[in-house]
Amino acid sequence: MKDQNLDLFDPRTAVMDPEYSPSSTRDPDFGFAFNDINFSDRLLQIEIMADSFDPQSDSDSFHSQSLADWARNRKRRREDIRKEMALDITACPEEQVISCNQIDTEDVENENQDESVVAMIEEPHSGDEATNADDSSWNFDSPRVVKVETLHISSPILAAKSPFFYKLFSNGMRESEQRQVTLRINASEEAALMELLNFMYSNKLTTNTAPALLDVLMAADKFEVASCMRYCSRQLRNLPMTPESALLYLELPSSILMAEAVKPLTDAAEQFLAARYKDITKFQEEVMKLPLAGVEAILFSDDLQIASEDAVYDFVLKWTRTHYPQIEERREILGSRLGRCIRFPFMSCRKLRKVLACNDFDHEFASKLVLEALFYKAEAPHRQRTQAAEDSSSTSHRFVERAYKYRPVKVVDFGLPRQQCVVYLDLKREECANLFPSGRVYSQAFHLGGQGFFLSAHCNMDQQSSFHCFGLFLGMQEKGSVTFAVDYEFAARTKPGEEYVSKYKGNYTFTGGKAVGYRNLFAIPWTSFIAEDSPYFTNGMLHLRAELTIKS
Repeated sequence: MKDQNLDLFDPRTAVMDPEYSPSSTRDPDFGFAFNDINFSDRLLQIEIMADSFDPQSDSDSFHSQSLADWARNRKRRREDIRKEMALDITACPEEQVISCNQIDTEDVENENQDESVVAMIEEPHSGDEATNADDSSWNFDSPRVVKVETLHISSPILAAKSPFFYKLFSNGMRESEQRQVTLRINASEEAALMELLNFMYSNKLTTNTAPALLDVLMAADKFEVASCMRYCSRQLRNLPMTPESALLYLELPSSILMAEAVKPLTDAAEQFLAARYKDITKFQEEVMKLPLAGVEAILFSDDLQIASEDAVYDFVLKWTRTHYPQIEERREILGSRLGRCIRFPFMSCRKLRKVLACNDFDHEFASKLVLEALFYKAEAPHRQRTQAAEDSSSTSHRFVERAYKYRPVKVVDFGLPRQQCVVYLDLKREECANLFPSGRVYSQAFHLGGQGFFLSAHCNMDQQSSFHCFGLFLGMQEKGSVTFAVDYEFAARTKPGEEYVSKYKGNYTFTGGKAVGYRNLFAIPWTSFIAEDSPYFTNGMLHLRAELTIKS
């Protein structure tokens, strides 16, 4: 049974509003009482100020404007308000004005206060004067007030839904006991505020277009109506998502209340952008034009389809240099935002060395990331898997490996007595299974003697073309007239001892673009290689090793 002692003015009731549900016993429908004198104890007078752009056309477009129009109008509104910040636009005596910031000084930093709202308490009129007052008879000192709307309101209903109204009606001042309250808003906010007030009574909106819902969402944030913000968020999530709308959702002003209420909407926007631009190479020109929030959503994704993490690093540098030509701004963005999108532990050692020398990064920040990456590379595979599992629940995912086109390798270099490198390539069982019947997967490049090499694993037919089998090949990147003589050996970790066992040795004089290897590395059919009892998979991983030595 509902608690009869529930204090509708308890701010905890307003802030800790449960997830909105039309049938919730906490949210009864008081729509019948909206603007009805019989169920009201106060008058709400709304003074509507002229916008610097045409307020009438903006009001008319509340239900019909496009998202592009909404974004343009919102940007223009913010710019106009910034220009007027130093001007005193209210003609009321100081002691009569209670602004949002004065009601709660903790909200001073609320980013959404850029569109100021002023709350004033008026002295009560005698008898029914206030009720029957003609709006046109109001005399304002400020010519910017274009019209006045007067509504009958119930202070308990508004206070129960909104901490803003709760503070206004219970601020302990003499004015809080007066019957008439005045709000001053911009003309462009009128339609959204009327929708919001109606929602506070009925728990529903009459609008269903994205621009109108966004306007109501902004009004709900300003007046701290969390239930309406969640309602708008759900309605927007149910509309078809586009790149334009997703970016708008990600760039909504951020306050504590707003962030909590619209998180499901911003999560959906991030997922949409990450899925749409998953193949970032295909859409690179389009992604280069996206704002910071959109690029972050794409680069944070585990499903990003890209050649290697080196390519992510190169893209981030290209994007930041384009959008932030000033080095100080670029370092700030890389250090606080986009640097967290790069998974440095999966970059090649060659590229990590370039990070340390890159002037775009703060040196201390870059050194920390590179050191962390090198420690990760030095860990045993099982320790790496543990770190990845622990990191998967965090926001950064810096130790979670993406599905790179070119698989990461671990390389150990030797300079003496001969130039040599040992390369470790790990493939998951699922990756190997996906190679059947004729697929191949390539490793990231590694270098020996100044030349770039790579490994490639294949599913191919054996030399007699009688069955499928697993093959491993070594290739040299550089094309042209370069020749390079190399001794090489392939090995695989094998049960039961789980030691690396040599499978193939050879030597080859490479010319640019050529590859050499063995079509059936394990000398068994594909079905035996991929079977559950295969001796070549340890905890679902195939561990391969290649040793390369420059022939003297």
